[in-house]
Amino acid sequence: MNRPIRWPAAAVAGAALALMASVPATTVQAQQMPKVVLAMSGWTGFAPLTLAEQAGLFKKNGVDVEIRFIPQPQRHLAVASGQVQAAATTVDTFLVWNAADVELTQVLLLDKSNGGDGIAVRSAINSFADLKGKTIAVDGPGTTPYFTLIYMLKRNGISNSDVKFVTLSPKDAATAFVAGQYDAAATYEPYLSQVRSNPGAGKILATTKDYPVVVDTLAFQPDYIKKNPTIVKNVIAGFFDALDMIKKEPAKSYEIMGKKVNLSGDQFKASAAFIAWQDKKANQEYFAKGLRPFMEYSANIQMQAGVIKKIPDLSKMMDDSFIK
Repeated sequence: MNRPIRWPAAAVAGAALALMASVPATTVQAQQMPKVVLAMSGWTGFAPLTLAEQAGLFKKNGVDVEIRFIPQPQRHLAVASGQVQAAATTVDTFLVWNAADVELTQVLLLDKSNGGDGIAVRSAINSFADLKGKTIAVDGPGTTPYFTLIYMLKRNGISNSDVKFVTLSPKDAATAFVAGQYDAAATYEPYLSQVRSNPGAGKILATTKDYPVVVDTLAFQPDYIKKNPTIVKNVIAGFFDALDMIKKEPAKSYEIMGKKVNLSGDQFKASAAFIAWQDKKANQEYFAKGLRPFMEYSANIQMQAGVIKKIPDLSKMMDDSFIK
């Protein structure tokens, strides 16, 4: 029978000190930093968060952020279960989550879609009226592509019952459409560019350049914000540092952000042309004048469509104290 080796206490202490000396200082510092797990998707508008993670900008601000790609329909469940502390998604989606009693408070405006979300259709379809009786691939109720689609349909006098829905993720909807399946697809960047680069498959009928309804924010649970204001502040600082890096080192930044979603730097740059990232000044202006009215409008649209059963307390859904 083997017996455990008993080392002298001095030897153990010496070995431990030697091991600590061999660990890089950045690793030790990271271990001491508060950890935040942030749930999001591969949406181009969220990419500065990826840049802040990969380029060490969050750590520069004293917080260790781990980004996890979680599908939009499951993202709020990960927050509710405690798996993640922060989530990035659209304003309309945060309304759905809060209406379902998963309370999240928006603290940062990330981006506004400027053509980054849209409806792809076959070449023979020239108007929304032509979509009647057609099959559209789109993510499920409560997601941004679904909200964007029903908004555009409603604006053009088309009801949900006039079309057929096939539920597919944004990526799968674009891939299926390019492969020749379905009459139309609702998706977003970088997947919408699959259609842009394959004109033989069809064309873009409308985007958020025509209907500016996709606005993305970052949110935490109210109790987490109350207990960890410094961490929230540092996460936001990392995002703004990422925007600065994009301005100063665009090629390097696009390469880093593109790699996360399997795109080259040039491909990512092309995708980013349809996104408007929001700096601190834009944040201050939108939180002061734009966010509350947009939430009211979006909530009414989703109530009418039966996506939500109640309108949540909008006053609890925004906190501008960290962007002043």
